[in-house]
This record gives sequence, C-alpha cells and structure tokens, in this order.
Amino acid sequence: MKKFAIIPALFALLISTPNAYSAEEKPKEAAAPQAYQAKNFEHLLGKVPGLSDNLLKMHFKLYEGYVKNSNLLLEKIGELNKSGQNKTPEFAGLKRMLGWEMNGMLLHEYYFDNLGAKPLAANDPLQKKMTADFGGFDQWKADFIATGQIRGIGWVVSYIEPKSGRLINEWINEHDLGHLSGATPLLIMDVFEHAFITEFGLDRPKYIEVFFNNINWDKVAERFKKTGSSS
Repeated sequence: MKKFAIIPALFALLISTPNAYSAEEKPKEAAAPQAYQAKNFEHLLGKVPGLSDNLLKMHFKLYEGYVKNSNLLLEKIGELNKSGQNKTPEFAGLKRMLGWEMNGMLLHEYYFDNLGAKPLAANDPLQKKMTADFGGFDQWKADFIATGQIRGIGWVVSYIEPKSGRLINEWINEHDLGHLSGATPLLIMDVFEHAFITEFGLDRPKYIEVFFNNINWDKVAERFKKTGSSS
C-alpha cells in the first residue's frame, strides 16, 4: 500500500513545477530591428575642393530622405506581413520600391565615405590589382571615366566580383539595376545630376575630374583589403 501513498506527493510536485507552456517560458515576439540612422558627413564640408558646401549639404539632405523612406517602407511591409496582407499589389509595390530606396541610402554612404582626397600609394596592393586586370592605373581610370560618361542617371561602381576576384567597373542604372550579385564595391561615384549640376551644369566630365581629385584612396584600399583578393 505504501507505493500508493506517494502518488499525492508526486501530483503536488508536478503541478507546482512550471511546464514548457508557462507564461515565463513562452517565446517572446521578436523585437523590431532598429531603424536606420543617417550618418553624419559634415566633416567633408570645406574639404572637397570643387564641390561647394551648399552642394554637399543639399546632397546630404537628399541622402537623409533615402534613409527615412527605407525605414518607412520596412515599417509598412512589416505591418502588411503581420496583418496577412503580403499577397497584395500594395505589398508587391512596396517590396519593389524598397530596393530602390535602400540602394539609394547605401550607395550614398559608400560615395561620401570615399571622398576626402587621400592618395593611393604606388606599391599598394590595389595598384597591383589594377595592373593585373587593366594593365595599369591609367587604363583602369580610363575605363571608370568612360563608364561614368554613359548617358543616363545612376552610379559607377568599381567592384571585386566574387567568382574570379576580377576588378570590374560597372554602370548602375538609377539605384537598383546593374549590381553584380555578391560583388564587393570598392569605389563609388554618383552621376545623378544632383551630385554636380549646381556647380558644373551639364558638364559631367568636369565633375568626374573633380571627383577623382577628391577620392579617399585609403578608404578604397581598405575595402579592397577586406576582400582578400590579390593581383
């Protein structure tokens, strides 16, 4: 009979022990990711000869708009997901717009980060890469400039592509068409008219010349180093 005497005690122990479905152990809803914050690029003011502070301030403001719109789109998309409305034309439209706005944000950050007029050392590994893939710095530069003079609005990006580690200068139409999947951007040049029209009118070649005089090659070389590529 003793074995039956322990049943009430076991029952009491079981009901007093939190189970897998207790309130304390139920999985919590994932916290929403933090909103993107616009970076401060005011250190460039007065440090980019040929690009006035007024032009740069206008450009910073435009960039901040891409940050704001990226956050807004992510919020709206999240709301549609939660409400089960992610098979609607509205959801599809917002998803398509997200790539445009987010690339606008990210490309501007790359662009401002690679301004600052610091020279590229003659023995830098990036110089050797340019020689290996283009025949030399001048040949690489000529290809980059020619890409920047393509008719249209967008960007020029010098990439390390992931398949062979080749250095390639690519035209990006607007913000979202022409990116190389998995490639690492090294040098980014904005060739939307807003980047230069107040200073140079429609003289894009003059703007490109000024851009090259103001490249922060330390930043570009740092990006290249992180790829692990070599000549």
